Amino acid sequence: MVLTMTIGVWVLGDQLWVKQAALQSCLHQENVPVILIESLRHVQVRPYHRQKLVLLWSAMRHFAQELRQLKYSVTYKIAEDFETPLQEWIKENQITQLRVMTPNDLPFTQIIQSLELLCTITLIPNNHFLWSTEEFNNWASGRKRLLMEDFYREGRRRFQILMEKDKPVGGKWNLDKENRQPPKGKLNTPPTQWFESDEITLDVIAQVNSLTCPTYGEIKPFRWGINRQQALQVLDWFIQNRLPHFGPYQDAMVTGEETMWHALLSPYLNIGLLQPMEVIQAVQQAYFQQQLPLNSVEGFIRQVLGWREYMHGIYHYVDADYSNKNWFNHTQPLPDFFWTGRTEMNCLHQILTQVERTGYAHHIQRLMVLSNFALIAGLSPQSVENWFHAVFIDAYDWVMQTNVIGMGLFADGGVLASKPYAASANYINKMSDYCKSCVYNHKERVGENACPFNFFYWDFLDRHRQQLESQGRMSFILKNLDKMSPEELQSIRQQAQDWHVQS
Repeated sequence: MVLTMTIGVWVLGDQLWVKQAALQSCLHQENVPVILIESLRHVQVRPYHRQKLVLLWSAMRHFAQELRQLKYSVTYKIAEDFETPLQEWIKENQITQLRVMTPNDLPFTQIIQSLELLCTITLIPNNHFLWSTEEFNNWASGRKRLLMEDFYREGRRRFQILMEKDKPVGGKWNLDKENRQPPKGKLNTPPTQWFESDEITLDVIAQVNSLTCPTYGEIKPFRWGINRQQALQVLDWFIQNRLPHFGPYQDAMVTGEETMWHALLSPYLNIGLLQPMEVIQAVQQAYFQQQLPLNSVEGFIRQVLGWREYMHGIYHYVDADYSNKNWFNHTQPLPDFFWTGRTEMNCLHQILTQVERTGYAHHIQRLMVLSNFALIAGLSPQSVENWFHAVFIDAYDWVMQTNVIGMGLFADGGVLASKPYAASANYINKMSDYCKSCVYNHKERVGENACPFNFFYWDFLDRHRQQLESQGRMSFILKNLDKMSPEELQSIRQQAQDWHVQS
């Protein structure tokens, strides 16, 4: 008697690519049973942005349609949990082996491993990144430092991106110095590629609006792309309209400018609608064909080939307790204004209300305003990371653990950043126009009109001086504390303490 084996594939919500590993592993079979599941319980882990839920569920439903057109036997379930619909589907289709592409997020791998199903579960190695976890671990093991710059250069060599034999195109690996221009005068920023909602998306919007669990943010207007075709349009739009001038002002922040020259590709990359190498190659091809500025092209490729791959690699490389790291022992609760946007600090108000409207803020808004404030004000790293995970449309566990705990808050003590990204109001004033319309004075350190970024910044340096002295790049800044009178330092400490009590 020959026992037949029926293989089924469970496609997760951030794995929406027809060539994803689990689907690819079944190419020899016809009518492969495939299931996608919207779990209502899973979205109650934190109060997610409504537009994030719309993007994910609409993209899943559109992908299910795409798979049906490719002759897959697709089941789509909306359920309380994952296990119940899986059990029913496995029984109905007599599935003996369930294949799932290994999740990017470790907690979801644990969810899969805890399932008690009527068949075996096989995890297929994830192919949504250029570096596999094993390849990154091999690169990282035995190194004294795990700097992104070293990893990025290795990636450039390995994949032959912007290379002339073994040398970088243009003779330099890093053109960051050309990409830090403050916004001056009238910036002629290009429009953003947005989309109208179709029937599927409108149905999802209605469903998300009917949820009884806590959610965050405004749901309309919902303008994000929801399938691969639209994601490719955003990529093309970026290359044609934004990439030529992307570099110089990529760190700039301007009131009323939600997207500047930024690509807005991360939401699509992070759910599989775009793949990193196709994005990198399209940008590289445009550079050679259109003679685009190298600083813009290199600056963008660094974000995808460098930071994105590096953050994913580090996430899977570090110890299991990384999410609990708190090097400075910061315990202040997250202020309510992170959820409401109601604060007199104009920079925070502008960015937080933008996130509430769109689920988006660009990398400098996230790092040098939101994370910077959380760091110097001594907010709990875990509550800050949880907030980032909930509110951003491109946020997942693998993205936020390393970006917030490591880079933004230095809570890992320097595993991936060479110094804390702490700054006073001077930086925000230089790189934005926010300070011009603020009730606080960006030049004052203490007093009623003093910007909280200033007294928190100096209080942070003072409180953690001993720890920070071990970070070589901080010694010059710390010497400025010696130039302050004991009276001024005491006033700074007191104002920082009073702020937390009052808020």
